[in-house]
Amino acid sequence: MENEIVKTNLEKKICLSTKGLTRVFGFGARKNVAVDNVNLDLYEGEVVSIVGESGSGKTTLAKMLLGLINPTEGEIYFQGKKRDISSQKKKKEYWKNIQAIFQDPFSSYNIFNKIDAVLLDCIRMRGGRRLPHAKKVEMMAEACSFVNLKFEELTNKYPFELSGGQMQRLMIARIFLLKPKILLADEPTSMIDACSRATILDMLMQLRNEIGMTVIFITHDIGLAYYVSDTVYIMEHGKIVERGSADQVILHPQQPYTQRLISDVPKIYEEWDLSTV
Repeated sequence: MENEIVKTNLEKKICLSTKGLTRVFGFGARKNVAVDNVNLDLYEGEVVSIVGESGSGKTTLAKMLLGLINPTEGEIYFQGKKRDISSQKKKKEYWKNIQAIFQDPFSSYNIFNKIDAVLLDCIRMRGGRRLPHAKKVEMMAEACSFVNLKFEELTNKYPFELSGGQMQRLMIARIFLLKPKILLADEPTSMIDACSRATILDMLMQLRNEIGMTVIFITHDIGLAYYVSDTVYIMEHGKIVERGSADQVILHPQQPYTQRLISDVPKIYEEWDLSTV
């Protein structure tokens, strides 16, 4: 199994990697090492899940990958080169290639911007500022259609007029327009109902297949990780404690922490043991 993974990865290029990535908050007695010496190799077109409990450091890691916070130590490499986001211009260029869908759709939008403005901003970001208005409308309609929304029903509306599931689908429509090389999805389905959850995941997988982007799921849901992932990283107290293919990590876990995460998943055909809660 491991030899097959190595062979598959050798056929692909690494699009994002980290070396000794560390983030420390506070000083002295209040010092907190949120991310501790993390090494990742993420390949083109791969679906990766970084799994851990609340406080494991996975969201802090995601923010460093996005360039929202700086690492205390270590380096991030994008397409084989050391990442440089030292200026706003370079940061915007980097963000053309890496985008995110966040957990809370209700706080992901500027409440003063209409849906048209949200989508037009994506077209401008990809160099379509000078396109005819009719072409822009066509592109926005195509993006909305991809996520089963009708642009004519959304135009001139604000995002807060939509349901949570519709907001998340609109976020995916943004990704359809931007076509980044990497998508970072931080608990993208945790605040929406089960029916919408499956739809969102299917759309993300379809988009990944269409444009060949790398998808990184940040999640505490080990079932989701097993369902969607090629590779799974297990994170505990800021460290990667286990990594491998989804089958390898979920079906044959080696570390006690991974084993506990799996055993904590409730099973409807067994009596629930709440003694460890």
